[in-house]
Amino acid sequence: MNTLFMHCRPGFEGEVCSEISDHAARLNVAGYAKAKPQSACAEFICHEPEGPQRLMRELRFAELIFPRQWARGEFVPLPESDRIGVLLEHLSNLPTCSSVWLEVLDTNDGKELSTFCRKFEVPLRKALIKAGKLQEDGNGPRLLLTFKSGREVFVGLADADNSAMWPMGIPRLKFPREAPSRSTLKLEEAWHHFIPRDQWDARLNGDMTGVDLGAAPGGWTYQLVRRGMLVTAIDNGPMAESLMDTGLVQHLMADGFTFKPKQTVDWMVCDIVEKPARNAALLETWLGEGLCREAVVNLKLPMKQRYAEVRRLLDRIADGFKARGVKVSIGCKQLYHDREEVTCHLRRLDMKPRPSH
Repeated sequence: MNTLFMHCRPGFEGEVCSEISDHAARLNVAGYAKAKPQSACAEFICHEPEGPQRLMRELRFAELIFPRQWARGEFVPLPESDRIGVLLEHLSNLPTCSSVWLEVLDTNDGKELSTFCRKFEVPLRKALIKAGKLQEDGNGPRLLLTFKSGREVFVGLADADNSAMWPMGIPRLKFPREAPSRSTLKLEEAWHHFIPRDQWDARLNGDMTGVDLGAAPGGWTYQLVRRGMLVTAIDNGPMAESLMDTGLVQHLMADGFTFKPKQTVDWMVCDIVEKPARNAALLETWLGEGLCREAVVNLKLPMKQRYAEVRRLLDRIADGFKARGVKVSIGCKQLYHDREEVTCHLRRLDMKPRPSH
């Protein structure tokens, strides 16, 4: 059990290796990261057997930027027949689990394996329960089985409250037909990731106001309107008529980088395609000057040194708030619906929430 296995977006294996190596060095966990390009996964091989467990105990998965899922464990070869028997034998030395997820990698080969996993899951689940290795009302870890093929599986464990919310870290969000663009799913996923579901009614409600910078045609505005907010949409391009017909949207033809609201709004969201440093500066201004209480902004990534650049920008933003003397929580994640970008969520912690009616 000396391997920490992580899923990621294909093409970002190097970023996962850089990020986990950075944390491991800080926590004095000896080991090395490895990954194959476009494999949609990476491994951190620890020199000590307890290394992966230490990393998972010291780190909060939700605060990692590039990994979509993680588990501690090892690869197990599977025969053509009696795969369940081999797995049960391997699991005999592991604790009883509270749930089991069968996962595949986000590759073409992985998509083909998903059919096998669907057929395999029911008999496996029954066998695990019969063997006493799965107790679904228990408090044991989650069993994560990542199939690289029908002949090889990574048998891993992760705490349900410190791993991905969805299998492989891929949310099952349905695209709303009335939304003007597919980018709407980016903001919906961001809310799922950064805001606990039981806080949505308090932090995303119809008593609130929002600003969408670079709004047209309105994919992100749609999510704000869906929650009943009054929205100021800033863009020189046209907004979808369906959004304007709601009566909740004011469209201003203005520059998203120079616009400022006359009074504090609850939410600022921005998906402008621009250099990441410029969008990061926008975040510092809006939160630092108290123009909004919370914000979701995408940072487009450079071609190289992507983790290092994101880390540098996040540190710069944090230093800017510290210099201003304001308290802001900062989260950053490459979401499933992101491409060459990461999504940042910021929240002012020293501003009283506006009372709801």
